[in-house]
Amino acid sequence: MSAVPQQVLVNQKASVDNLLAFQEAVFNGFEKLVDLNLKVARASLDEAAQKAQEVLEVKDVQEAVNFASSLAQPNTDKVTAYGKHVYDIISSLQSSLTKLTEEQVAQAQRQVDEAIEQLAKNAPTGSEGAVALMKSTLATATSAYESAAKVARQASDAAESNIAAATNATLKAANEAAEATKTATSTRARRAPAAEA
Repeated sequence: MSAVPQQVLVNQKASVDNLLAFQEAVFNGFEKLVDLNLKVARASLDEAAQKAQEVLEVKDVQEAVNFASSLAQPNTDKVTAYGKHVYDIISSLQSSLTKLTEEQVAQAQRQVDEAIEQLAKNAPTGSEGAVALMKSTLATATSAYESAAKVARQASDAAESNIAAATNATLKAANEAAEATKTATSTRARRAPAAEA
């Protein structure tokens, strides 16, 4: 068997392996999102059942005010935690796909380089200029790709930093709003018995 068909088989196997790796990464990310959503749904149902029992036990206005204020804080915490989990899953998936893409591009570059080398070995006399031109073109294309990939990574890192900063600011604002609600509710709760007296 000649080296060229053997190389074609190796390249095809590598392409199939890359496709399977992409599919596995996407499926794992999807599986994590489904798992997270199922856990959130189950926890929400359990909490709704618990809160329904608690509301049946409320006997006076003071308890009703306290019960209502206790509902605000956990929900904001849960929503922000859910958002962070989704962000982490998607970020991990993006990182995996980027790594796989970079590996595939590097492999393709090696294959083209090997093909040019094979062509150079079998090229007729006088075609050295054409082979040198192909090698130069490949080097230029590789350099351009690496520059573009570097810029894309920097943009992705900057976007990720901005999203993380926005998430942290949202968490802080949600916690401050929940604390303000809690403080206002406890102040009203302290005033309610005094007004009744």
